[in-house]
Amino acid sequence: MKVVIVGAGGVGFQIAKQLVDENKSVVLIEKDPEKARHASNYLDCMVINDEGNNLEVLKRAGIDKADFFISVTDSDEVNMISCGLVSSEFNVPFKIARVRNIDYSHSRISEQPFLGIDYIVNPEIEAAKAINRTVDHGAVSDIMLFEQTNVQMRNMTVNGNSPFKNKTLQEINKSLQIEFLVAVILRENYYIIPSGNTVVRENDNLYLVAVEENLEKIFAQVGKHKIKFNKIVIVGGGKIGSHVAGHFMESQESSYKIFDKLIRSFIKKRKRKISIVDKSYERCKLLSERFSAALIINADISDEGIFEEERLSDYDLLIATTENQELNILTAIYAKTFGIKRSIALVRTNNYVNIATNLGIDVPVSIKNSTINTILKFIRKGNIRSVHSISGGKVEVIELTAKESGRVIGKKIKEIKFPHHSLIIYVTRGKQNIIPSGRFVIQNGDHIILISRKESIEKIEEMFTR
Repeated sequence: MKVVIVGAGGVGFQIAKQLVDENKSVVLIEKDPEKARHASNYLDCMVINDEGNNLEVLKRAGIDKADFFISVTDSDEVNMISCGLVSSEFNVPFKIARVRNIDYSHSRISEQPFLGIDYIVNPEIEAAKAINRTVDHGAVSDIMLFEQTNVQMRNMTVNGNSPFKNKTLQEINKSLQIEFLVAVILRENYYIIPSGNTVVRENDNLYLVAVEENLEKIFAQVGKHKIKFNKIVIVGGGKIGSHVAGHFMESQESSYKIFDKLIRSFIKKRKRKISIVDKSYERCKLLSERFSAALIINADISDEGIFEEERLSDYDLLIATTENQELNILTAIYAKTFGIKRSIALVRTNNYVNIATNLGIDVPVSIKNSTINTILKFIRKGNIRSVHSISGGKVEVIELTAKESGRVIGKKIKEIKFPHHSLIIYVTRGKQNIIPSGRFVIQNGDHIILISRKESIEKIEEMFTR
């Protein structure tokens, strides 16, 4: 597979790194000399310091042999025009553009081909989707869903009071009597693919895999019971905040359409209360026009006394989505100390995800990770159903289906020579969800969830498909 990427910023660099580590052929085009130099020093791929919407530059990058063209510069127009140029001049099967302007993404260009773009990715919308998804499941942790199974993956940080601290996974499993698996442990700056004898330490970040009901029971053991959010406050009414609010408001309104006036008047008293805090007066005016049922508060969340004045401690959930990631983290931390049950913080730097988790924030959502995972999922849309990166992309959790032509069909797991640090963590067969042992035999049609280093993904896909 050959991939040409325009833009070596945070997203472009990370996508290139992921693909290079998987032994894909990657060419990176970046007009900024400093970014191009950085990419050239750290990535084992061809880097061209030039404009990505230049025909001669694209030819030099070997675009005529590319399977994917991805444009993720800071300019929506450059990204769209670059894809249009590639579409009109070259026979590249798939063109992907990052488009930040939500007006573009909401228009029909995201539903049908436009300028030859096959897939439009909006970072703000992807981050909002990630926030909405975690809220819908209780906002106790980050959540990873899979397409062909009801099994989920969630992460849990072990604090000093955790009942899991200083116990082996085998001891934890025995005490809980719940079917689950710890797929990976993040400890400081490295990851562990654990065994039953692995001892859980304070500040470990555990990635748990199980059906939703079992995960809820496990989180309840550490005091994180699933709660219903009747009062939600969103700090930051920009693109992401308003998109999150829209999800809550629209889902409420649509649920009332099936009831008559009598039932609707009863439900209205019990419906979810949404408040939005933003320091921009002009933005608040627009928000009040769009969300007439929401409470819009024109205030700076960093002002002393704002929590008391607006009685924010009465809320069940705070979601911080301002453009300042440090403010989001501090607001989410303060919310928890002030009595708000759950907090979510939007971060723009991946390093802040672990920092936010260790500081007690229930769910840090990375806008960069949301975008990268969406693009990688599209690139791998063959047999791989979904992909989730862990530990800064060092390891990935993937979902795929075992094909009849695969080399692993009819073999016991212990007989299969998987790449180092690769592990099947769950199998869905029909309506059964199975944590497989070494004696488990892979069958055609099994839906497999496994964890592996990213450089092994291509080899694993081949094992299950041919």
